[in-house]
Amino acid sequence: MARLSGWTQRRPLIALFIWVLVFAGAIGASAAVGSAFEDDNTMPGTESQELSDLLDERAPDANDSTVQVVFAADDVAAERTRIEGFLADLADEPGIAGVNDPFAEYGAVSEDGTVGYATAVFDGTTAQAGDLIAKAEAASGDGVAFALGGDAVREAGEGGGGAAEGIGMLAALVILVLMFGSLLAASVPLITAVFAVGTAFCLSMLVSHVVTLPTFLAPIMFLIGFGVGVDYALLIFARFRSELMGGASRKAAAATALDTAGRSVLFAGSVVIVALMGLFALGLGSLQAVAIAVALTVLVTMLASVTLLPALLALFGRRIERSVRKRAAKARRAPGSRWVGWSRFVEQRAWLAIIIVTAGLAALAAPLADLRLGFADAGTDAEGTTGREAYDLLSEGFGEGFNGPLMVVTDGTEAEATAAYTAIDALDTVEQVSPPFPIGADLWMSTVVGTAGPADEATVDLVHELRDDVLDEVEGEQLVGGSTAAAIDFSDIMIEKAPLFLLFVVGLSLLLLMVVFRSILIPVKAAILNLLTIGASLGVVAWIFQEGAFGVPAGPVEAFVPVMAFAIIFGLSMDYEVFLMSRMREEYLRTGDARDAVRRGLASTGGVVTAAAAIMMAVFGSFILDDARLLQQFGIGMAVAIFIDAFVIRCLLVPAIMKVMGRAAWWMPKGLDKVLPHLTVEPEPEPQRAAREPVEVH
Repeated sequence: MARLSGWTQRRPLIALFIWVLVFAGAIGASAAVGSAFEDDNTMPGTESQELSDLLDERAPDANDSTVQVVFAADDVAAERTRIEGFLADLADEPGIAGVNDPFAEYGAVSEDGTVGYATAVFDGTTAQAGDLIAKAEAASGDGVAFALGGDAVREAGEGGGGAAEGIGMLAALVILVLMFGSLLAASVPLITAVFAVGTAFCLSMLVSHVVTLPTFLAPIMFLIGFGVGVDYALLIFARFRSELMGGASRKAAAATALDTAGRSVLFAGSVVIVALMGLFALGLGSLQAVAIAVALTVLVTMLASVTLLPALLALFGRRIERSVRKRAAKARRAPGSRWVGWSRFVEQRAWLAIIIVTAGLAALAAPLADLRLGFADAGTDAEGTTGREAYDLLSEGFGEGFNGPLMVVTDGTEAEATAAYTAIDALDTVEQVSPPFPIGADLWMSTVVGTAGPADEATVDLVHELRDDVLDEVEGEQLVGGSTAAAIDFSDIMIEKAPLFLLFVVGLSLLLLMVVFRSILIPVKAAILNLLTIGASLGVVAWIFQEGAFGVPAGPVEAFVPVMAFAIIFGLSMDYEVFLMSRMREEYLRTGDARDAVRRGLASTGGVVTAAAAIMMAVFGSFILDDARLLQQFGIGMAVAIFIDAFVIRCLLVPAIMKVMGRAAWWMPKGLDKVLPHLTVEPEPEPQRAAREPVEVH
């Protein structure tokens, strides 16, 4: 790392030119080739996937994507001419392959005659779905309301997250300017992050032609990439600035920063990638694709932090140095170190801090006891959206269960399908079930409407009851599927395979930390504290979104969120763990005083960790402004996790625990020490017990 720093110091323009060339080349290649983003919703081994494959093979028309056209009036029959005219116009729109006649179909108009629906086969794009929404809004009025429902409509109605991304970048710039007192110094980490995220996204567009990457990837890549990019660059830049304040030359400061914080960044980024690879244990293509894309983003960010950032420091180092030395001259007149004082304060109340903080985090995690995974339906969309209006109208006219119908397909005779229909119709939890109708050779379908909404626990119980009890006793092969059943299957996979995923991520991270810090208790402490952080943050997400706090529509926690958040938060928490503990270990090896090592380590990293956390919180928290519920949950969950990890765990709980553990924190059995490979993220000074200078942190 020191040699790499020396090379960039001697040839900063070449290093910068290489990055500009890579960035421009990635932009050009992605613009020429384009992207092939596509959602992979396959779930091997599930009944809903088995049904989907069966329909694709033997009745493809029954598996078409559809849009529901909902209409309402005081008397639908009286407005028939106007409604049929609108449906005829809609059938001519691009992306619409056909629209059925609701007045010729039994049950398509509610019993009170105020609400009805038609089904349109949709094979168009998101933009074309947006045009359909505009057409429905324009046609509404004068006693008739039109609204559209369906997955394509919900996708088209969600924003792209541009406002959230802009707000996150602006907040990061403001925090950096306040921290460094210089716009130029604040811009260096931002420039590094922009190059890294931009390059990674363009590369992901190219990778999408080889690996199936999801359509919702862009905002998630920004969410992770920009936060991590600024974080990593800031850790290195802060060490560079600290060395300058200590009197080092620009060249020596850059070499030390890269050889210390740079190595910490590479290790921490590697842990993030390892955690993301744990998603492969779940066996779901959609999550595996996200893991690949985010890991690529983190990898590019790591490379930018240790190559592009040193080049920028060499180019702008003289002006940055002048600003730093001016602030250092003022800071030297400031008495003592607040972080050392805080560390002493915590040490004196170590057990009290441990008990209070642990109890508080456990209380925040309490909502996880009733965690309900799933996919939010249109009933959780914002008031006034066409999807929410369609959901409410259908619930009013036909019951809530109508928004989440189940498909029951019989592969066999009509008699077997009729027997299945009879058994289903006898259930109290079923509002209505259609008689079986043929959809292909020896294939019969019934549509089942439950008494509860698609995201309700009662609907989950109904699906399991149909599969495990009711239809299991009927002759022939019956399969239960559809989008509602598929969402339930996805949640079941998450719950079933979560232990394997947790074991992989936590176990491998423990081993890596053990190798780096040559300790047994430090990795165990890190794993437990990370689990507390993740549990508390997901508990807050469940409280807000599942319980409906702050006026948020109540609904299940998106099934993607817990495992994705766990992998990413666990990896990011290691950033601060490695950065803080490596400085403590450096001081411990130098002095042999465990308590003083904690104080000095916190004094030299506390300000940087909290500033980096504030930036990441601003970036993640800005996604509450996004229309997509998935991104809102990601943003809030990660912002809360970063706050807890940086301000509660690192600044309060870690000093208390390290004081209690004392020298035992750095204990490693000799036999294990010989077996494990030797790897460090900080230079190891020769142990000495020389007189120590007072700590000053500016």
